[in-house]
Amino acid sequence: SMSRTTNLLLTLITISIFPFFTNGALQPQHQHAHDGGCIPAERAALLSLKEGITSNNTNLLASWKGQDCCRWRGISCSNRTGHVIKLHLRNPNVAPDHYGYHDACADASALFGEISPSLLSLKRLKHLDLSMNCLLGTNSQIPHLLGSMGNLRYLNLSGIPFTGRMPSHLGNLSKLQYLDLGYCPAMYSTDITWLTKLPFLKFLSMRGVMLPGIADWPHTLNMIPSLRVIDLSNCLLDYANQSLQHVNLTKLEKLDLFNNYFEHSLASGWFWKATSLKYLDLGNNRLFGQFPDTLGNMTNLQVLDISENWNPHMMMAGNLENLCGLEIIDLSYNYINGDIAVLMESLPQCTRKKLQEMDLRYNNFTGTLPNLVSDFTRLRILSLSGNNLVGSIPPWLVNLTRLTTLELFSNHLTGSIPPWLGNLTCLTSLELSDNLLTGSIPAEFGKLMYLTILDLSSNHLNESVPAEIGSLVNLIFLDLSNNSFTGVITEEHLANLTSLKQIDLSLNNFKIALNSDWRAPSTLESAWFASCQMGPLFPP
Repeated sequence: SMSRTTNLLLTLITISIFPFFTNGALQPQHQHAHDGGCIPAERAALLSLKEGITSNNTNLLASWKGQDCCRWRGISCSNRTGHVIKLHLRNPNVAPDHYGYHDACADASALFGEISPSLLSLKRLKHLDLSMNCLLGTNSQIPHLLGSMGNLRYLNLSGIPFTGRMPSHLGNLSKLQYLDLGYCPAMYSTDITWLTKLPFLKFLSMRGVMLPGIADWPHTLNMIPSLRVIDLSNCLLDYANQSLQHVNLTKLEKLDLFNNYFEHSLASGWFWKATSLKYLDLGNNRLFGQFPDTLGNMTNLQVLDISENWNPHMMMAGNLENLCGLEIIDLSYNYINGDIAVLMESLPQCTRKKLQEMDLRYNNFTGTLPNLVSDFTRLRILSLSGNNLVGSIPPWLVNLTRLTTLELFSNHLTGSIPPWLGNLTCLTSLELSDNLLTGSIPAEFGKLMYLTILDLSSNHLNESVPAEIGSLVNLIFLDLSNNSFTGVITEEHLANLTSLKQIDLSLNNFKIALNSDWRAPSTLESAWFASCQMGPLFPP
């Protein structure tokens, strides 16, 4: 799913919504009372918390000594009162925008131990982040004491692998604006109505928490109109076609429902009424049928991901003309039938000018790429692999100077590889394998200095490989296999490929001529030379 690559955009959305939460989250702000010390009872509470932590390999708590606890790492105090208002002990080994499960209890940099009841002495605490640590205590459940910390605005327990039923006592935290309980795959709930007791909640993540059989989840969320971000991906939710007479979520910007089990028509989802959405991920939900006409009302959409639904009837209707803010569209893995030109031309001019990522991999699109010379100039990622496209690589792609990824593999493309591809100097990945391309590799490829992946395998390419390929110092993966290449591969081709991990030259007519003292790059993990002629001096 392409949305897995949009962390930067999501981080920007989150920062714009929650500047209070994200500002200075990793560094202590060294705010403290005018008398230069912290409140003794609160210092004692923090030391008690430290005692409950049995392993602290990153020395996150090394500064927790001396009188002024307001200067300790991860602590912020109120300038006015001296009370501790922020405790930020997220595992420093895990990036703030980390996406995906992280096994905290197998991570030596995590904090191990328990969440001490002494936290209750921090009565003015507004911000508590213990995420991505192994603070499971003795029963591995979210401790009851957290439900008594009624001053909290921010609570992040994500990635602490709690088990058992999600406690409803978190509904007592009536001032909460940010709640992240994500990445706890052994935790479950059959009733989340306690969330309605959090009237100021802006951010909610229960990513990966098991929520099977909860039929009223949209109605529950609809009673919290302050919500701006909802992440219920990987939650085993059963369906999303509940009828909401009126959607109160007028501030909702991000809705991530990736990988649930909806199994109903795409058009019947309640989410099409949430017209304030900027980000919508419905990937891998077995949604079928066409888009509703109401898609045209989603004028704020920047990211639309409906990948992996295996929905061949999901052809775009004429309701895209209002989606002028769209930056990322992912319709991959759907087996959509239709002409690629019809789809691309149905995107309005305003969208074509804005679009940064277009992922249409593994569909049944046919035809040739349309001639859209002045459009798509902001595209960074273009993935059209695994379709039935014909014709040559279209010359208008030369205008896409921001492209970092061009994937056209597994189609029926013909003609030669155009030399102007060498002008797309931002490319990091170029994959043209499994087509019907002929001719040679252009020497201009030597200009693609940022290229890490070059895959031209399984075509009808011939002649020798230009020595300019040897200047691609960032190349990690090079696959030229299963072509009709000839000529000699010398040290000149390989000498500067100092990042190379995999090289496949097999099933060609190459002659490999290397000196006996030649040493492969230290990064090299695998090399395939089947059917190549190995020179007499080839290193053992």
